[in-house]
Order: sequence, then C-alpha cells, then structure tokens
Amino acid sequence: MTLTLHAAAPDFGALDTPLLVLALPSAPTMRDEWQAVDTAANGAIARALARRDFRGGRDETLHLAGGEQGIQRILLVGMGSPADRPAALRRAGAIAARQANRLGVGRLAFAAGDLSGEELEAAGLGLTMGAWDFKELKTAPPAEEQRAPLEEATILAADAAARDAGLRAAIAIGAGQSLARRLGMLPGNVCTPDYLADTARDIAKRLGMETTVLDRAAMQREKMGSFLAVAQGTTQDPKLIMLTYRRGPKDGQPIVLVGKGLCFDSGGISIKPAQGMEWMKFDMCGAAGVLGAMEAIGRLELPVNVVGLIGSTTNMPSGEAMKPGDVVQASNGKYIEIINTDAEGRLVLADVLSFAKRLSPAAVIDAATLTGACVIALGHTATGVLGTDDALIEEVIGAGKRAGEPGWALPLWDEYKDLIKSDVADIKNSGGRPAGTITAAMFLREFAEGYPWVHLDVAGTAYTESDLGTVPRGPTGVPVGTFVEFVRGRAR
Repeated sequence: MTLTLHAAAPDFGALDTPLLVLALPSAPTMRDEWQAVDTAANGAIARALARRDFRGGRDETLHLAGGEQGIQRILLVGMGSPADRPAALRRAGAIAARQANRLGVGRLAFAAGDLSGEELEAAGLGLTMGAWDFKELKTAPPAEEQRAPLEEATILAADAAARDAGLRAAIAIGAGQSLARRLGMLPGNVCTPDYLADTARDIAKRLGMETTVLDRAAMQREKMGSFLAVAQGTTQDPKLIMLTYRRGPKDGQPIVLVGKGLCFDSGGISIKPAQGMEWMKFDMCGAAGVLGAMEAIGRLELPVNVVGLIGSTTNMPSGEAMKPGDVVQASNGKYIEIINTDAEGRLVLADVLSFAKRLSPAAVIDAATLTGACVIALGHTATGVLGTDDALIEEVIGAGKRAGEPGWALPLWDEYKDLIKSDVADIKNSGGRPAGTITAAMFLREFAEGYPWVHLDVAGTAYTESDLGTVPRGPTGVPVGTFVEFVRGRAR
C-alpha cells in the first residue's frame, strides 16, 4: 500500500494530528511559530532544546507527549548539518514514517520550516519510503496486537506553488518506488516472467502506454540465442517485455530504459551456495526499476518518449540447462562461449541491448544486479556506473545524486577486453574474479552498439540484507529514482 500524501499551509494552533514530526538541523533553537506546539507539549520542546536533550544529530529522535486533542504526540527528528538539504529531508521523512508505523498512529503531519518544491518532494518521498511495509503474504496478528499502519501524511509548507509541484512529483515517484519494492519482495514462485509482463500491461492500460511481449517462440524467430540459453533450463516461458510511452515529439528518438529480470537465479549448472540463495529472488530488481520508473513517468505525464525493455526468465539447473563450455549465438551474430552459467544476466541483456538498436534510441541506460564484484568494489552505498559516452555517464550520475541514489564511475578501457577473449568464440561470458564488474560491462558493450549507452550495476544498492534505518531488509527502490531523474532532466 502506498502512503497517501497531502500538503497544507502550516497552522499549528489549529492542527489536529496524532503525530507532528518536526525535522530539525543540528543545534536547533526554539522558534516562535512552534509556540502552539510547545503549549500542547506543556513546554517540553523548549525544555528539551534548552537542556540539549535533543541536539539535532542525523537520525536522532525524541518522542514527546502532547495533548488528548489537537497535537497528540510530537516527534523531533534530527537532520544533522547537511550539505544537501533535500537528501536530509528525504532521510528524516523515512525515519519519521518508520517510527510512526511502530507507534501505530495511522497519520501524521510533517514540518521542517520553509520548503521549496524540491524539498517538499524529497520529504514526501522519504515519508513514502519509510511507511512502506510488505505484509501481503503474512497472516495478520491477533487484533489486540495490531497497530495501525501509517496511511496518511500531510507535509506543512507555506508556499502554495511548492506544495502543488512537490506533492505531485512525490506521489508519482513514490508510487513507482513502492511498485518496484513490492515486485522485488515477491517470491520467485509469484513474481514470474508472466507476472512482470502482466504488470507492464496493467501500467500500460492505466497510463496510456503500449506493450509488446515476446515469448520463447518469438525470441527463437528473432534468433536470440544468448537470452534463450539462460531460459532453456526452465519450463517457465521467458519474456522480452517492451513498454512504450509516447508524449514527446512524434519523430523524437526515445530514451530506452533496460532492466535485467531474472525472477530467480540459482546459478544454473554453476550453482550458487545454498546459504543465502533465497536472496536471489532480487535478481529482477533492474526490471522492477524499469517498471517503477515507467509508472512514475506516466503519472508525471512528462513530455518525452520513453521505452522500457525487460528481459525476464529464471536461471535453473536441469537436464536441458546450458552448461560451461557451450557456445551460443546472440541476435547480433556474435558467438559467446559460456564459461560460467551464473554469469547469466549479461547473456539475457546481450539480446535485449541488441534489440534496443532497432528503436533508434537517443540514449540507453540499463540496470542490473549483475556482479558480486560491484558489492566488493563499492559496498552498498554507490551504484557502479560504466558506459560508452562520458557526457551521458555524467548526466546519469547527476540524476542519481538528485534522486539520493549515488553512483560512481568505473573505467571501461579496451585493455580489460583481453580478460573476456575466448579461444573458441568471439567472446566469453566471464573474465574471472579480477575487475569483475568491468569485464561484465565490457561484455555488454559488445551488444550496445549504435547508440550512447550507460550500464548501472545495482547489485549492492537495489536491495539490502540489513536494516538501513531508512528502509528495512529487502528492496530499496533503486534505480527508480535515477531513471526518473534522468528522464525528467531530458524532458525539461
């Protein structure tokens, strides 16, 4: 369920809310406009600030009791001394919403002083992020143990124009991120390639887009031998999903967003260790990011042409599965030696990136949970960014920064290509452990021909195996924000 967001002018004296959140910078001081709030708390805010019980450090919280009516509870949330105020507001909103879920208040009001449209949008996205909770596959606890989830939040801002613009964007992008997180959280026996195709059809029906879905037979006709090699080990029908949004010039070249959609990755014959294999349901987070971005772009009604492409299947061991040493031919004619069947995402993307060329794209950006090497290189903080166009790389990194999804550029020098040379084919699908993220991108580059291209390795950022404070274990919504910010930048 996506949080319902509102925006309103601040009137603390007339405010009626189970919880008022005040997001404050470090070393906060009492403000005149909070007098009504402090009265509701019997002077607790002024005393807490004077005693330095609350100092405004990042993620610091202080819960104060209010009255039986009006402002019933007050939560102070610290933002520290941020160089990036929208990012701090996004984080504070997420912290506040998660605390509201724990309290069971159902709704809240959020105040952080004067807000621009960008800042209100960031606060709204943070609130949506923190309120999100996946419960649809859990049995509800007894009624006496249930707490009301946070369903509604009102952001207080004086500027009417900022309220309108920021709220609309927050609602749209928040819906896209929530969709991506839900798809990521669904298990592999529910979120199948068919399920992703049906999700694309639903987006298209609601938001005026078009869908085309290629099944196994259609891909065979297209000679997508690289993609089909991965799919040959499963009875589930693989899908190449195309979702087309046309709001730009009739003859305008589209931006193409590509997502890896491995609904489960066992590793195939090169099978993964049993411990932690359940996390491989998240190997479709690139595809979820594309669908979430298309949801947001459609809601925002951006004046631009965008195509979402998803390659979806599962990678399973079976008597029919591809095996190390096999050679397959991709749709662009290149022969690939399969060294490791667990390097399957790049095999799927090879044919999807080749397919993208026929769309005459202005730019192609793909996102994939592609390599564990990227987690070793950048941890869980930054997305790996590689590509063939330096200006496009900088544009994508800038979009990620605005979205709160930082990226870091890695080199794609020709010297690395020697690591993926094959003795029997044009190229092999794994260069081993050294520079694993780079050699995976070098492989993709062989198929991203004829257009500017950037690859996002989101293996360390699309989901988390530990609670991050702003989000629990599970999907983060990355790379929805980066995709949307990039498209918004091109639409301006």
